[in-house]
Amino acid sequence: MATKPGILTDWPWQPLGSFKYVVLAPWAVHSTYSFMVKGESERDIGYFLILPFLLLRMLHNQIWISLSRYRTAKGNNRIVDKGIEFDQVDRERNWDDQILLNGVLFYIGYMILPGTHNMPFWRSDGVVVVSLLHAGPVEFLYYWLHRALHHHYLYSRYHSHHHSSIVTEPITSVIHPFAEHIAYFILFAIPMLTTVFIGTASIASFFGYVSYIDFMNNLGHCNYELIPKWLFSIFPPLKYLMYTPSYHSLHHTQFRTNYSLFMPIYDYVYGTMDKSSDTLYEASLKRPEESPDVVHLTHLTTPESIYHLRLGFASLASRPHTSKWYLWLMWPVTLLWSLFLAWSYGRTFVLENMTFQKLKCQSWLVPRYNIQYMFKWRRDSLNSLIEEAILDAELRGVKVLSLGLLNQGEELNKNGELYIQKYPQLRIKLVDGSSLAVAVVLNSIPKGTTQVFLRGNLTKVAYAIANALCERGIQVAIPYKDEYEKLKLRLTTKMKNNLILSSSYADEKTWLVGDEWKEEEQLNAPKGTLFIPFSQFPPKKMRKDCIFYTTPAMIAPTSLINMHSCENWLPRKVMSAWRVAGIVHALEGWNVNECGNTLFNIEDVWRASLQHGFRSLIAL
Repeated sequence: MATKPGILTDWPWQPLGSFKYVVLAPWAVHSTYSFMVKGESERDIGYFLILPFLLLRMLHNQIWISLSRYRTAKGNNRIVDKGIEFDQVDRERNWDDQILLNGVLFYIGYMILPGTHNMPFWRSDGVVVVSLLHAGPVEFLYYWLHRALHHHYLYSRYHSHHHSSIVTEPITSVIHPFAEHIAYFILFAIPMLTTVFIGTASIASFFGYVSYIDFMNNLGHCNYELIPKWLFSIFPPLKYLMYTPSYHSLHHTQFRTNYSLFMPIYDYVYGTMDKSSDTLYEASLKRPEESPDVVHLTHLTTPESIYHLRLGFASLASRPHTSKWYLWLMWPVTLLWSLFLAWSYGRTFVLENMTFQKLKCQSWLVPRYNIQYMFKWRRDSLNSLIEEAILDAELRGVKVLSLGLLNQGEELNKNGELYIQKYPQLRIKLVDGSSLAVAVVLNSIPKGTTQVFLRGNLTKVAYAIANALCERGIQVAIPYKDEYEKLKLRLTTKMKNNLILSSSYADEKTWLVGDEWKEEEQLNAPKGTLFIPFSQFPPKKMRKDCIFYTTPAMIAPTSLINMHSCENWLPRKVMSAWRVAGIVHALEGWNVNECGNTLFNIEDVWRASLQHGFRSLIAL
């Protein structure tokens, strides 16, 4: 929002929320119906193609968003180092409003301008006219409109909304108040309307021109330099005819320079070209890929989780992962994309990057789904992927690698010990995060609790929790004898008498739950029961009269930079204990691995995480 919002700031369909697309429904239905029922000679392909073209523009923009986020996470050729925050993601959530506006105006234009009917697919003279009018009047008028928008009166009421984003993303290019978009449409309509009035309009000139605007807008705001230097060496005058991402980035950091639309010539003519443009361009081109200090390995959970990745839909990634009705409608696309990603992409890739104190932290994604870890015949290939990621991190000089969701227990890789045994010379430290996960669970149990009920798979974390609780004099109830015997055998405390065999659900109000506990057990729990997960996946909530804590996690410090997506189902600004463990391990400089049966002193790990600014998370 601008600092002093002016008139026509809000979009007219803002009250409709996610249902705003219904404004196009009458025209979309009419154009499709007309195309289907009319004879071949009466069909108007241009009218019919408006809706597919709008959808194609959305896809084009989404590709730019994903590519930009991937490249800026890697770091090579990145222009601005500052981080993006959730406020910016929220502000830029409705980037498709301008596409919706264009659709409405295209349909209205078709209704009132006979020259737009039955346009040919291609006319060379029309393409030439559009190109010349853009290079001349449009670029010139935009330059002066842009300078006017930087006058304090218009800037505070309109254009400051766009400049709220210092670090730009491709979609930043279209984040403007409604009134500003109206002005831009009028300006960009000059070439198209001219071809209509002189009878040289074509589908290619219309759709091609709008696509060119989209492409250049995304290019200028992508925050990584991708225009090769040899292009300007071959044709030196090109520097006056085409801007670069670094050129426009300076406009967002310096504000009073580089006003041009796509052609910098007017900045040169009127003396507003930033003197550091060439220097920043060359420096960005030479910038290498970053080598992180800490890497957090993760993987996909469900097929639709691809949309919740930072590289997926930005608006979904910035919120906890929940199922959306419209994602169910996309299941054919989801299935195809999931199969392509899971079966054809054979190695990990950088998902996101953050900075905390002096540490550079990255998350790497293993393109596999949670269900694939359940198949024994997939274990060798999964371990190979993880192994390759560890060796890659070793070559990059990474200090700590957190196994995260990839720590799937003893059956897969012995809690990470498999890799240490195979490569004992590794300098990188592997951390499964179990110690901090245990500490988070223990500090989530209400004070004064004398007995807890333990359910779910008996993992390394479960054994450690039971051992610590028995040591503290808190009884741990187990309903099944085989689990009771197995757990008792693994306990190291001398106070094993605090581990009890009990099948009475009614007496327990605090439940510690892991994976694969029975649904009927949750249904039989007494009203008001507190469920505290100790696994990495949250339990299915089948009760409204009970309290469910989130999976072991901590609130991130405010000094953590570039955190603008949620970690799976966790709330904003919250990190899983397994992820925090890797960061704390590196900050403390602990020169040991936390794998296999190794556990750190729980109190020391908890104290260290608090000292570094991480805070306890209770029942968010």
